Amino acid sequence: MGDRAAVLLLAHGTADTLDEIPEYLSNVTGGRPLPESVIEEIRHRYSLIGPSPLTRLTQEQGRLLGVELEVPVYVGIRNWRPYIKDTVQQMVDDGVTSAVVICLAPQNSRTSVGLYRRAVEAAVGDRLRIDFVEGWAGNLLLAEAFAERLRPLWHSLSREIGDPVPVLFTAHSVPQRTVEPGPDQPADPYAEQARLTAENVADCVPGLKDWRFAFQSQGMSDGPWIGPTVEETLTEISKEGHKAVVIDPIGFLCDHVEILYDIDIAFRDFGRDLGLRVERPRSLNSSPLLTAALAGIARNGLARLAAS
Repeated sequence: MGDRAAVLLLAHGTADTLDEIPEYLSNVTGGRPLPESVIEEIRHRYSLIGPSPLTRLTQEQGRLLGVELEVPVYVGIRNWRPYIKDTVQQMVDDGVTSAVVICLAPQNSRTSVGLYRRAVEAAVGDRLRIDFVEGWAGNLLLAEAFAERLRPLWHSLSREIGDPVPVLFTAHSVPQRTVEPGPDQPADPYAEQARLTAENVADCVPGLKDWRFAFQSQGMSDGPWIGPTVEETLTEISKEGHKAVVIDPIGFLCDHVEILYDIDIAFRDFGRDLGLRVERPRSLNSSPLLTAALAGIARNGLARLAAS
């Protein structure tokens, strides 16, 4: 029998219902208990946005990629169903012998891509040959996909305000301790890669000069998280006299609580208290340009597997 190749997309995942939030959070923390107040706050945030569309949208991204490639595409979730180990088992049962593995987190971090890789390698063992994509923060089609969503909003809002409005690009914050260099590891590339994506998107928007970058959605655990924060940056933008800002979360590929609550509710309320209007572009979700970016990455990986 010849090689049967496939693509495996990896994502963070989220609970499907409010009742599943405690189990989901336990998966996220690796079983470390969280205070009941934290669990209830997260449950409250999910209640305000309705069922999170994250898993459904991730599955749709996989379906669209499969149509584009005409190659089987599977989705494995690190913190929820379908779990990575179960998806890998399904691939093996289906006769897959090799796979390109792409994280739906373009910017490489030990706290995201690193954990995904360990989960995949533990599940795969010696059953599949894999080509693991470490990161794709600098992918130009990814930048164009974000810019395609950003340009019309930025132009229309700037016309309405009467001046070019600033753009605040964001990515998810991570604990400071996870990105610092240590005796046996270099500094984490995450912050640099997140800013690279932001710079590439800004370059795709003619006329955009005033853009900033911040980290959002800092966790509730002890210890410092990397910044600057969105709140600090919005306050700075307001003090400069701006009346509106576009927040563009370039660290996220589809809608979920960090967008639908953190930006659409919390940051908009925070901005309103500052006299600052906060808008954001539509999320990528089923963007054809996102599919094209993933397809190009997958084809390169499939070619490497075929040549090895």
